[in-house]
Parts: sequence; structure tokens; C-alpha cells
Amino acid sequence: MFTGIVQGQGKVIAMDSGEYTKVTITLPNSENLRIGDSVSVSGVCLTAVQIQDTDVQFDIIPETLSRTNLKELQIGNHVNIERALKYGDEVGGHLLSGHIMGVGTISNRHEGEEILDISVKVPEEMSPFIVEKGYIAIDGISLTIGKVNGCNFSVHLIPETIRLTTLASKQIGAEVNIEIDSMTQIIVQTVRKHLEENS
Repeated sequence: MFTGIVQGQGKVIAMDSGEYTKVTITLPNSENLRIGDSVSVSGVCLTAVQIQDTDVQFDIIPETLSRTNLKELQIGNHVNIERALKYGDEVGGHLLSGHIMGVGTISNRHEGEEILDISVKVPEEMSPFIVEKGYIAIDGISLTIGKVNGCNFSVHLIPETIRLTTLASKQIGAEVNIEIDSMTQIIVQTVRKHLEENS
């Protein structure tokens, strides 16, 4: 489990594509990280398979590539990194599984001196889960949903989020990984099921 509080950016330093993709990322911190541990890479839960100092290799299967923006990774790219939550840790964001529901696209952005407002368009099938003031994770970042307009919603980034994460570098048209808050998923799916059964 993760919290959506990104701990820093990692840098992709090697990639090897075959039956699955091997990606090596320099992490901001690998202290106490062991082979088999989970790491959130731009919101996607991946398993550490090799560790050399702060350089960590992850294996990405085709299913994960097809459902996330990790299919666009290239050497030199930066990614958001969060280590897995440990019992007793403070939950500063909201609980995340690292299982991406789908990919959204940045449809607009407005940059001020210290803030950044971004609009994201999601596929139509995801729109029932997008609720104003609800929680959402974008590329592994726990955020609060602002205004919602159909399949578009806005989020507002504070300076610390801009500094620590990759979102400030994302331009209009860029794809972002979306994970919906689990409680929102449960409520929407329960209501849908109830309506279907009683229609």
C-alpha cells in the first residue's frame, strides 16, 4: 500500500525490452530496500528485482505497459517514486494500491508564480468515479479533485508538489496514470449494482 505522498523523483538509466521490459531507475533513496519490496513508480506498483546502491531494476509485464503511461518511458525520463507504506507510518495522503484504473490526458494547464492548475480528461467509463472534492492519484500523487466538467476535472498543485514531482513538466496532451480512491470505487459500484437490480 501507498499514500500518494511522493518522496522524490527517480531517473530511468537503463531499459531492456523483450518478453517483458526491464527498467533500471536511480531512486532518491534505497535505504533498507530489499529485493521483492514494492515501489510506486509514477503510481504503478512495481517489484524491486535487483538493487545496486540507489539503482534499482524493475520488471514490467506487457499488461502493465498497455494500461499505463510506463509504455512511453525512455532513458533519461524522470518518474515519481514512493516507497511502500509500513505499519506505523503516517498516512498523509490517502491509501493507494498502485493498481492503475486507466490513463488520462492533460487537457489544460495554468501556471502561476507558485502554483499550477492542471485539467485532466479521462475516458468516459471513468467519469462516474470523478467527484468534486474526492481523492484521486495522478502519476502516484494524492490530490483533491477540483471542478468537474463531464470527463474533465481540475487539480491544484502547491509548491511542494511542484518541486517533488514530475507533474510540472507535463504538457498538454501528456498521458498520466489515474488511480481512483478505493472508497469512491466501492460506493459508485454499489449504487450502480443497486440501480441495476431495481430497474
